[in-house]
Amino acid sequence: MSETNEKLLKPYNPQETESKIYKLWEESGFFNPDNLPNVIKESFTIIMPPPNVTGVLHMGHALMLTIQDIMIRQKRMQGYKTLWLPGTDHAAIATQARVEKEVQKKEGKSRHDLGREEMLKRIKTYAQESHDTITSQIRVMGSSCDWSREAFTLDEKRNIAVNTMFKKMYDDGLIYRGNRIINWDPKGQTTISDDEIVYEERTSKLYTFKYSKDFPISISTSRPETKVGDVAVAVHPEDTRYIEFIGKEYDLEFCGVSLHIKIIADKEVDPTFGTGALGVTPAHSMIDWEIADRHELSRPQVINEYSKMTVGGENLLNKKTTEAREIIVEWLREQNLLEKEEEIKQNISTAERTGGIIEPLPKLQWFINVNKSIPERGNKTLKELMRDPLEKEEIKIIPEYFSKTYFHWIDNLRDWCISRQIWYGHRIPVWYRSTSLTAGKEEIYCGTEAPQGEGWKQDEDTLDTWFSSGMWTFSTLGWPEKTKDMETYHPTDVIETGYEILFFWVARMIMMSEYALGEIPFKNIYLNGTVRDSKGQKMSKSLGNGVDPIEISQKYGSDAGRMALIVGTAPGTDSKVDENKIKGYKNFANKIWNITRFVLDNNPYVGQMVPLCQTYGENKIVNEFNDITKDITNDMENYRFHLASEKIYHYIWHKFADELIEESKKDNEEGQQIKKILLPIWIDCIKILHPFMPFVTEEIWSMMPIESKNLLMIEKWPNV
Repeated sequence: MSETNEKLLKPYNPQETESKIYKLWEESGFFNPDNLPNVIKESFTIIMPPPNVTGVLHMGHALMLTIQDIMIRQKRMQGYKTLWLPGTDHAAIATQARVEKEVQKKEGKSRHDLGREEMLKRIKTYAQESHDTITSQIRVMGSSCDWSREAFTLDEKRNIAVNTMFKKMYDDGLIYRGNRIINWDPKGQTTISDDEIVYEERTSKLYTFKYSKDFPISISTSRPETKVGDVAVAVHPEDTRYIEFIGKEYDLEFCGVSLHIKIIADKEVDPTFGTGALGVTPAHSMIDWEIADRHELSRPQVINEYSKMTVGGENLLNKKTTEAREIIVEWLREQNLLEKEEEIKQNISTAERTGGIIEPLPKLQWFINVNKSIPERGNKTLKELMRDPLEKEEIKIIPEYFSKTYFHWIDNLRDWCISRQIWYGHRIPVWYRSTSLTAGKEEIYCGTEAPQGEGWKQDEDTLDTWFSSGMWTFSTLGWPEKTKDMETYHPTDVIETGYEILFFWVARMIMMSEYALGEIPFKNIYLNGTVRDSKGQKMSKSLGNGVDPIEISQKYGSDAGRMALIVGTAPGTDSKVDENKIKGYKNFANKIWNITRFVLDNNPYVGQMVPLCQTYGENKIVNEFNDITKDITNDMENYRFHLASEKIYHYIWHKFADELIEESKKDNEEGQQIKKILLPIWIDCIKILHPFMPFVTEEIWSMMPIESKNLLMIEKWPNV
């Protein structure tokens, strides 16, 4: 046995191999498409969904990286000019909240104690440390991405792109500043979008009562504290119980607060819920705000940003909403106005990043108008720009059944509130000043850079993180400049991400690209599911059931983790992973190691060039393998990676090892014929397996007795 093959006498050791192999790949320069030899096809591009710089990667990230690396490695071997561009996301609210919590815990200080400059300095230090951890983890997973093009959503190039986009939308009248109801996070002290709300089922109480003894209609609510802000009672226009009251108005005292209530008819009222009558609180309910729009109602605010009451006497004023609720309920009891009190299950809106209970409030904020016509885009609205590419099948969602969910979301889309009351993020590129020349009016300037002259003050707010990440496919390629990368790699070929951010991110990328460029950002949307534990539970710290991809790599090797994640995991479906499954694929890595030793020990082509499988003509075994290769290639090109990985696994273990190798050991003519085709078939098996298990296959490739001195990562995909 040659010296090169001495290592095959020992079991495969991924810990000794994987870091060495990744270094070899990275130093080769072949992650960069500009350095690829023998490119014979057009470009194939994936822009990596940027992990948030708020910690470490989890198994969901590992699945995402595995799927994308499989695509890139196969296409690279097929001769495409492959670009997989990596990056990270500043994740403004989550990152600032993490650092604020740490500062409060260690120093007992708030961000206001530190000041904006010092707070941002602390956040940037944390984000950089987190970034370094994440990029090292991405490498550990074997990700063959082009590090020379790495991007960050808050770096200088992305900041130029964000400011350019904001100004363009502002000039086109798509971005406006208005006083509208928004989702307010009292804990984080900022607005959040509808998509950043997490609904938690909690036990609550539904109260049925009248405002006063003389009021003719009973209403039901789970939030009596908001009723001091009611301006109307809405009923269905065909509800016979209330028709006689429609149009009447009443003045009354409710728990010490004077109310003027008008009975209105609105078709959106559900006559079967509660009493069929809805107390309308426009300032503290999204639904009620829209009712107020339709009926031109006033919008008095009765709760502030700290969830405290702003009206009432000593009994209510400055009380927390939860305390005010109990005070009002007790008042209703005392006045004999409380008719019913029942326990219910209710979905409570909470902020995804802080866990705070959302308080709908009217505030002056920046919004994107999704219903305004855009002349340069054929008078289509942003909603239509998001809808059209999927209706015309210019973009395909995998799996397709998510399309219905996508369209439903667009149909119900409100104007997007893009301003956030935090310090970390892209600061809104708008400045204000008041001068004697403006006759008491505020002068406003929007631009990519600060205005000239004195007295200008920049808006304190920052932009929603999804604004910058919505531009990810083209800001990473150099937009707003007309770069060669933009020309070569955009639109990208596929975006691969979790189905839970189809609306957060994917829809907004379509919107931004269609608006700014007049083209789709990607041709395919591949949605992966959630990685769960062996019992089907979501992995979490609280349950203690999480599986750390880096620990898995150190214990079993990244190849084993990759196979465990991909085999049996169809697009859009949740999957179960535990250490036993991963351990099984570590055994598989060792199996192919041992197969390699046997094949090389029994190589009949010593000193000769190994022929290709296809040169064997009508050989039944070779033809069968070529059919399987064709089948696997077809699966991969149609995003059925779960099937392709399973097929190559079963062929190697059960057909190649259990049958062909055993047959080749026979001392007869058939055994000798099979021995001749083992190595050519095995060479192609290693090629097919490479996208799934890149480390062990690259190591094995270095021992193959073939003329090619290429790394396996740039070898040609088997020709079928």
